[in-house]
Amino acid sequence: MSTLVQTPADTVTRFFGALADRDIDTAVALAAPDVAVAVYPLRVEGTSAAILEQVLTDLIRGFPDLLITVSRVIVTGDVVTALFKAEGTQAADYAGAINQEKHLDIDEAWRFTVTDGRITQVHAYWCQAQVYRRLAVKRFDEIAIA
Repeated sequence: MSTLVQTPADTVTRFFGALADRDIDTAVALAAPDVAVAVYPLRVEGTSAAILEQVLTDLIRGFPDLLITVSRVIVTGDVVTALFKAEGTQAADYAGAINQEKHLDIDEAWRFTVTDGRITQVHAYWCQAQVYRRLAVKRFDEIAIA
């Protein structure tokens, strides 16, 4: 009888599969309740699964046709870095940009720490100025979240 062992890469792959399916509950369930979340472009930091859930909810609400294409997964022990492209058509205000129904495609890198099969840290990186350019925001020095 063989025992199925879940690697950190398996956990992250399941996370992105759930996100691609817009299944936020499953994605968040893979994280520890006190997961440390840092989404640097949005200036979001904290230790709570609720923060991760809000980040994912805002992303899906902003881009309901979101397509996630993972290009590379780099594993270093319990740390997994995923390089991926997120693309979709804006359908709601997102990250300070009012809804302009523009298509967005942005390269991102998210770094996860996985302990005992649970995501304990998420660090998300992308170029926020590129997001604004792709969404055709003319001035992002005075962005107001509406």
